[in-house]
Amino acid sequence: MFLGIDVGTSAVKALLIDDNSVTIAEADVPLSVSNPHPFWSEQNPTDWWDATCQSIDKLKSENPVALAATRAIGLSGQMHGATLLDANDAPLRPAILWNDGRAKRECDELDAALPDLGQCAGVATMPGMTAPKLIWLQKHEPDVFAKIKTVLLPKDFIRLCLTGEKVTEMSDAAGTLWLDEESRCWNPAAVAASGLSMDQLPKLVEGSSVTGTIRGELATRWNMKPGVIVAGGGGDAATGGIGVGAVRHGDGFISLGTSSQIFVASDKYRPRPEELLHSFAHAIPAQWFQMAVLLNGASCLSWAANLLGEKDISALLARTEHQHRAPSDVIFLPYLNGERTPHNDPYARGVFFGLGSDTTREMMVQSVLEGVAFALSDAQSRLHAAGTHCDLPGVIGGGARSRYWIQLIANIMGTPLARYEGATKGPAFGAARLGRLALTKEAVEDVCQKPAIDEVIEPDMAHYSTYQPRFAKFKRIYSALREEFTPT
Repeated sequence: MFLGIDVGTSAVKALLIDDNSVTIAEADVPLSVSNPHPFWSEQNPTDWWDATCQSIDKLKSENPVALAATRAIGLSGQMHGATLLDANDAPLRPAILWNDGRAKRECDELDAALPDLGQCAGVATMPGMTAPKLIWLQKHEPDVFAKIKTVLLPKDFIRLCLTGEKVTEMSDAAGTLWLDEESRCWNPAAVAASGLSMDQLPKLVEGSSVTGTIRGELATRWNMKPGVIVAGGGGDAATGGIGVGAVRHGDGFISLGTSSQIFVASDKYRPRPEELLHSFAHAIPAQWFQMAVLLNGASCLSWAANLLGEKDISALLARTEHQHRAPSDVIFLPYLNGERTPHNDPYARGVFFGLGSDTTREMMVQSVLEGVAFALSDAQSRLHAAGTHCDLPGVIGGGARSRYWIQLIANIMGTPLARYEGATKGPAFGAARLGRLALTKEAVEDVCQKPAIDEVIEPDMAHYSTYQPRFAKFKRIYSALREEFTPT
């Protein structure tokens, strides 16, 4: 068996697969996010570790024989989170997350110091990245900053707890702004510009490399044999790619998780920071990817359902689909947590435009689904401007459960989309595959095969034409409001 652990924003997932890549068991433990100030987003690293232990404890309780057969562990996690440890490897403060927007001014300072950073780091300087957060901390929490012994990323804190090793890998390091993406090594100039020294960063490896073995007391706790290895793993975008076999040039997918991404694998490093794309190292050697990143995805639907007092999202979607007759008269800007591609605007916020006394909750939900689809279409245009295309992207993540939503996205983007078997397994599945690669040294293409396609959803081009005026209005509304979002 191979165990994948994904440290997400809303939950930690642990998933066991066998040597035929069949999922044997899985367990989730929810997490909460703290927003102590406007534009702030934080989590306690110890909560990640507690949730990891609880999820593996669940696997042991429900599938003890399968868990005991684990030979390798792969890690995945939310990217960019600044996890700050003291000299005793204890967290100094809550981790600052990927959707935190406090460090906009520090981005401007980093750009002034290193004007060509985007070409080296593969992405424009954005508040969600790790580097500007450290500059913010140096200015606003100098006592904390002075005590930093090590900076880790979320999944790598779990690695430290599992093995005692301080290691990261290329695909997660890619989101810090400290990685030279093409050479796949730390960039000393970017590290120094953030006020850090090289000895405060972890060792760099590939995602399919062995980084250590689990501690003896943990092997005893979970009844595993001694010497279970832990692989480098990957950031959640890259491990999502590993899970759906997006490992060759041009392979791609759309992720509809808490956030959303359009991901396309590449055989070369192709930076396009001017298009606000992310051009990052993949979790396998000598491969990269380009990605349009949206900070909001299926989380918008969960937010709307909670706001409307709807506990059964499946039933809500069924009612919305039944009442859907035409594009909604209500337009929703889905920027609840700001936006990256194509705006790089941490201050953007969600907007319902066009509400009337006749607006129903189903109409509002339809506008939410359409708003996320409009944002994906907006981001897709940046990939196309960079000459990046994917013929048949699959849709993965929690939002992939809804065929209705995928059809809406296809209609608005004008793109055929595939529904995969097991599309909701996500990054934990890819992490387990990386664990297997680290153990067996098999060929990547033999292990990282694409899942079977359940269905290809073709766009209805008549609906595509109907949606284009709404899409244009969607973009005009954001343009009109951008200055209003910025705090004074």
